[in-house]
Amino acid sequence: MSTLTSLIRRAPKRFTAIVAMIAAAVIVPAAVFAWGPGRDTFTIEKPADYVTFNSITNNPAHGDERNFVQVKEASASNSTYAESVSLTPGKKYTVFMYYHNNAASNLNASGKGIAHGAYVKAELPAVVAKGSNGTKAVGYVGASNATPKQVWDDISFKNGTAGDIAIRYVPGSATIHNRGAINGAKLADSIITSGATIGYNALNGDVPGCNEFSGYVTFDIVADQPNFTLSKQVRLAGTTEWKENVEAKPGATVEYQLRYENTGTTQQNNVVLKDTLPKNLTYVKGSSYLMNTSNPSAKNVSDNLVASSGINIGNYAPKSAAYMKFSAKVSSDKEQFCKVTTLKNVARVETANGSKEDGANVTVPAQTCKPPVAVYTCKSLGVTVVDRTHFTFKVQYTAVNATFKSVTYVVKNADGKVVDTKKSNNTTLAYTQSTAGKYTVQATVTFSVNGVDKTATSKDCTAAFEVPALPKNITVCELATKKIVTIKESDFDASKYSKNLDDCKEVPPVVTVDVCDLTTKQIVTIDEKDFDASKHTKDLSKCEETTPPELPQTGMGENVAAIVGLGALIASAGYYVASRRALNQ
Repeated sequence: MSTLTSLIRRAPKRFTAIVAMIAAAVIVPAAVFAWGPGRDTFTIEKPADYVTFNSITNNPAHGDERNFVQVKEASASNSTYAESVSLTPGKKYTVFMYYHNNAASNLNASGKGIAHGAYVKAELPAVVAKGSNGTKAVGYVGASNATPKQVWDDISFKNGTAGDIAIRYVPGSATIHNRGAINGAKLADSIITSGATIGYNALNGDVPGCNEFSGYVTFDIVADQPNFTLSKQVRLAGTTEWKENVEAKPGATVEYQLRYENTGTTQQNNVVLKDTLPKNLTYVKGSSYLMNTSNPSAKNVSDNLVASSGINIGNYAPKSAAYMKFSAKVSSDKEQFCKVTTLKNVARVETANGSKEDGANVTVPAQTCKPPVAVYTCKSLGVTVVDRTHFTFKVQYTAVNATFKSVTYVVKNADGKVVDTKKSNNTTLAYTQSTAGKYTVQATVTFSVNGVDKTATSKDCTAAFEVPALPKNITVCELATKKIVTIKESDFDASKYSKNLDDCKEVPPVVTVDVCDLTTKQIVTIDEKDFDASKHTKDLSKCEETTPPELPQTGMGENVAAIVGLGALIASAGYYVASRRALNQ
């Protein structure tokens, strides 16, 4: 990359002035500026080996390239470019944004050093608030293949006036300046939104690396200070002097005048006037008249002035004004003015730059009135159960020309005896009653009426509540566990519990014993508690079998039977021997 000095020596005349302007305007100490993001930096002698913007710190013409955005009054010389400017309403200012692809020139041939999708972008504040000493505007330069993708620098706008100043971009003012074929070309107005594409010989986003392909962009802004005034005055109908306040009797007609003036530096379109009338002041239909440049003789307009929408009175250039006049009638009901009453009428003007209000007053002297009728009642009493012993009492009442003071609650038991009296300065009371039983409570409300205490109650301000008795406990036998437990009587279940506590007594185990039954000579098992020595013996040998007695001699019949039995035995033996032989074959 060649140095900027050599660039100036061999640059065409059309660009030499540009470089000289940059050098005169922006060589300033680097430490006082704000830029970003943090990034690697380079020098004229040692440029970058990749695409990156505005990162050289010793540019002979520009100084530290990270400081690449400045501003000046449009009509001032280039030497006045600075980091901040104090705004004057109505004046135009020029913003300067420098761009330089810091890639070494020997990378362009391969395409590695060429930035693609290069653009510039600016973010402008909509408003610089009054008294601001540094409202920021930010400029951006970037490309799709740059590292980092985007760099930024900011400038400051100051406002020492008594009102806010709006920043307006001048459409069509963005211009690119470089040594290429597009020098002086207009950039898209999207420069202040999504960004505007830049380039060298075409606005195609391609910017090669090195000084000779650098350039800058300028665009204009206007410091607008929208401002306006609204004033409102009133007079009695038939008089000529407008005032801020007039005195009127009930039934009188008054006239109001509204004056709007555009005192700012920008036109205000679709200005809307509205008027809000107070109670006891009624608009006279068809009484609205508008006078302005378009209607010098005053024109009767719609009654929308007193509607929620208001009335659109048109567009107004700086220093132009409009007048609106209408009539209203004070209520003729003297009872509405028993004391001195001020009826304040408020007018409002709405513009794209904000709104303002002003008012005028009609004062009605005190009238002789009938004493006000006071209405005060106790409407209802509600009782909310919090738990068994805690309750909330709440009263509702009406009060017209009366002021609520307190509520007294009288609590009686079922015998009609007063058990509690409670007073509350609120309409609710937290109440506790621990004694079981049924109760009634009556609320009496105290009001102040013309400085005198008055009370009110009603049948609707009486309510009942009950404190339930504590549940009764009983002792039972739990059948499943055979344990004696205490439960609520209401929880008794005959399938689970027994009221006979003996059902939970310990039952001794049954012990059995083998004995000889002396009567039957049989060994039997009995419950040990049933043992009877006269019937049983634990000597089991007493039940052993004894040798049967010798059979008595028998006659012929018995002999025949014996012979037959013997034959059967012999036959059986024969069959057995035959079967064994058959198995062994």
